[in-house]
Amino acid sequence: MPSSSNSVASRARRKKILKQAKGFYGKRKNVYTVAKNVLEKGLGYKYTGRKLKKRDYRSLWIVRINAACREEGISYSQFMGKLTEKGLDLNRKVLADLAMNEPESFKKLVAQVK
Repeated sequence: MPSSSNSVASRARRKKILKQAKGFYGKRKNVYTVAKNVLEKGLGYKYTGRKLKKRDYRSLWIVRINAACREEGISYSQFMGKLTEKGLDLNRKVLADLAMNEPESFKKLVAQVK
């Protein structure tokens, strides 16, 4: 008795890959094997990009905090050290937002830490 191939499931698998590859250029969008390889690589970049985004934002926040601190005559590292010393638990995202949008509040915070 010949073995049966589950063509419904096979087609569904291929359709899923090709649907994800929609919008790609040339054979990348409609040839299954090419689309599968390109999509695999793209999903890898997507995963890595999510990690890099966090890294980039953190460095941006640090630059903004440092710039605001230097206007007040204190370096970033001294400011962060004194914040933890005082027990003020503010993350860099909040501090950067304060430095950009509410400079007066940030000045008061720096004065409090000094």
